[in-house]
Amino acid sequence: MPALTTYSTRIISDWVDYNGHLRDAFYLLIFSYATDALMDRLGLDSDNREASGHSLFTLELHLNYLHEVKLDTEVEVRTQVIGHDRKRLHLYHSLHRLDDPQELAGNEQMLLHVDLAGPRSAPFSEPVLQRLQTLAAEQADLPRPACLGRVIALPAEK
Repeated sequence: MPALTTYSTRIISDWVDYNGHLRDAFYLLIFSYATDALMDRLGLDSDNREASGHSLFTLELHLNYLHEVKLDTEVEVRTQVIGHDRKRLHLYHSLHRLDDPQELAGNEQMLLHVDLAGPRSAPFSEPVLQRLQTLAAEQADLPRPACLGRVIALPAEK
């Protein structure tokens, strides 16, 4: 199974800066919508949040801008589960033009399953964990994303 397409949209004028490029914040908005779609697929939708009092919180994310994205470009987010345990989900979103393998931007995220009453971390429910395990197994043969695990740092001085 290839990476899961979780969100598609057209770049609108309100999202574009003075250079005619997608503004930084809107890359993250697009990736945020993709995370919402993944949550729905895993059974962590609004009905589940209301019934269980649990949700996902973002612990950390990295965003890499690889190529320009301009007004009216049709884009899609492809999502890959990198890993998970009983409470955390490590994922990677990549932004692409429709039906184009070239990655325009990448977004690595670490998410935590949280009991909102605390708030405190909580294990995934068994049905959610099973969906997550199934998706991870389906994607096990996908290549490691090139931008995965990057660290922000200046190069060492020589």
